[in-house]
Amino acid sequence: MGWEQRMAEFYLGPVEWPVDPVEWEKRAREKLDPAVYDYIAGGAGAETTVDANREAFRRWRLVPRMLGSAPERDLSVEILGVRHPAPLFFGPVGGIQRLCDPEGELAVGRAAEELGLPLVLSTAASRSLEEVAAVMPRTPRWFQLYWVSDREVVKSLLDRAAASGYQAIVVTLDTLTLAWRDRDLSNGYLPFLKGHGTAQFTSDPVFRAKLGFDPEGKDLEAGAAMLAIQPNMGLRWEDFGWLREQTSLPILVKGVLAPADAQRAFEIGLDGVIVSNHGGRQVDGAIAALDALVAVREAVGADRLLLMDSGIRRGADVVKALALGARAVLIGRPFVYGLAVGGVEGVQQVMRNLLADTESTLGLCGYRSLPELGPEAVTRI
Repeated sequence: MGWEQRMAEFYLGPVEWPVDPVEWEKRAREKLDPAVYDYIAGGAGAETTVDANREAFRRWRLVPRMLGSAPERDLSVEILGVRHPAPLFFGPVGGIQRLCDPEGELAVGRAAEELGLPLVLSTAASRSLEEVAAVMPRTPRWFQLYWVSDREVVKSLLDRAAASGYQAIVVTLDTLTLAWRDRDLSNGYLPFLKGHGTAQFTSDPVFRAKLGFDPEGKDLEAGAAMLAIQPNMGLRWEDFGWLREQTSLPILVKGVLAPADAQRAFEIGLDGVIVSNHGGRQVDGAIAALDALVAVREAVGADRLLLMDSGIRRGADVVKALALGARAVLIGRPFVYGLAVGGVEGVQQVMRNLLADTESTLGLCGYRSLPELGPEAVTRI
């Protein structure tokens, strides 16, 4: 869908769905339990990293060129040998989707399938790997792995991902344990202890065998058992040798901000890096992900696969991230707000708006396709 067609839908009205991402969040906040909203919107500590992500996008400005676009813009991008229709991925969001919509990740999967946009499914999902795979048979899926301290459980998750047709493994490095989050601590709220975000584990045969009881109806006990193996602060780069032996799927790491860490990831043979600060949810006062992207791209060179998330809300943000070195971006909170407001259709509407906004911005800046974008398309103020 071209951006002109998308705008025409709104102009011909009446407008049922929000246009402004802020309005989507406002409506979601009105519908959600306050503790659930805080869990989604909140960040670590004083939330300065949440703020920094948005501030970084405001510091970088686009430099439009005139008369260089074309009647048709091409948003497609090739990643790990697969051609995607646009550089937008549904990022891994855990713990809350069933609280936003009864179908949870199944609703997100259906939206992804309809749009043809890839989904990165979280370890901390409320629907299993197999259930989500069943609702999106044609669209690429990646599995985000929380590398818990029990390797037998990790191996089982990897095997299930491969058997269910997931095409890559994304290891999140910045959440080896949970951060200090003021809002959640004040609310006394952790979704996993209420049975939300535990489905990958409660559906896993290895975890269930170790559990020693049927988790059905025992949310607190099952959630506590999952959280008991979550901390893995002893994980080291050397451990990726073991992980590589367990799967033939491409492996990416997510949560990298330091150029040296990105270099290390590629030196040990990993397939890609996702520059991210977890949307500001893990380290208060950390560098903005967009600023980190600039330094990481400079350190690893032009050809390495980099993706990026944290703070993206509009098409201009997407174009800036791509110009600064990301091959694609992952979207998190915005589609969750869409899920809370309108289920499957709400998710689709949020992402269609972002697609149209991205295409519009790309064309109005004078570009026909994503490979044309480079650092000359932006300037820092």
